[in-house]
Amino acid sequence: MPSAPPSSFRPPWWLAGAHRQTLWPALTRRVPTPPWRRERLDLPDGDFLDLDWSRSKAAGARGERVVVVSHGLEGNSRRPYMAGLVRALNHAGWDAVSWNFRGCSGEANRTLRAYHSGSSDDLATVIAHVVKSSRCPAELQVALAGFSLGGNVTLKHLGELGTAPGCVTRAVVFSVPCDLGSAARAMSRRATQPYLQHFLRTLRAKAADKVRQFPSDLPTITRNARWDRMRTFEEFDDAFTAPVHGFRDAADYWDRCSSKPLIERITVPTLIVNALDDPFLSPGCFPRAEAERSRTVWLETPSGGGHVGFRGAGDRDSYWHERRAVAFLAGQVG
Repeated sequence: MPSAPPSSFRPPWWLAGAHRQTLWPALTRRVPTPPWRRERLDLPDGDFLDLDWSRSKAAGARGERVVVVSHGLEGNSRRPYMAGLVRALNHAGWDAVSWNFRGCSGEANRTLRAYHSGSSDDLATVIAHVVKSSRCPAELQVALAGFSLGGNVTLKHLGELGTAPGCVTRAVVFSVPCDLGSAARAMSRRATQPYLQHFLRTLRAKAADKVRQFPSDLPTITRNARWDRMRTFEEFDDAFTAPVHGFRDAADYWDRCSSKPLIERITVPTLIVNALDDPFLSPGCFPRAEAERSRTVWLETPSGGGHVGFRGAGDRDSYWHERRAVAFLAGQVG
């Protein structure tokens, strides 16, 4: 594992603690909307992805440097954590493409398929489109950034690329449930029930819409599911995610889509930042052994930060993780 210094993240005294760090940015942070340009990317299967481009106006910025940013579960490109990172990247001279997973851009997607934690094929399609759209593909540098579920998708894609990363040069991810099964079980704890039910509320609604939209195409288990009674990710993934997307059951989905087993195959410099107090993560989501065996993956584990929190002491307009991402993408380890 490359040598990495201890994490520099320090929370303010009044915002210490996992739940405060997790909730404060989600409930109170307001980030001015970057100058998005939305593009609809039509997919070969008849579906679409909505991409939000934000071009850098920084002096000396080149259009050949683009960061593809992936959001978390039930998120979208407009969430404060996404907009904040895009703003920081633009100021540092990077263009950014915040892509919305299927059905997450404010409009239902067209096909039975939804998004899930292993949707790395859609990320690959977005990257290919970015390359095709470049003014000078031969000089293009593509970096990747991801939060939570989007971080797992990012790591999975990098592991699948292996020794053929193409124009992808670096990656940084935050709060990643890279061991999906243990993370799903961790979310069933009493302390995390409010978060779990928040996610399940919208996931169940989307699944019920699919039942109404595609009644004859759905597996029997999905058509007959009692969405109102589901209280865990396992129940939801058993009834919807797995059968709709070709997995045997929730356990099979988690095993085949977890990025942790692929981390050792990543060949581009990659930074994983998972806070030790993250209430969404299990001990299995800290891939220390995998990072130690890698020459290209750094694992940074600040003692605080919660889940996609990282509001540091003295932070106002920008957050610690945004500066950390910009520094790493610029080639600085610490």
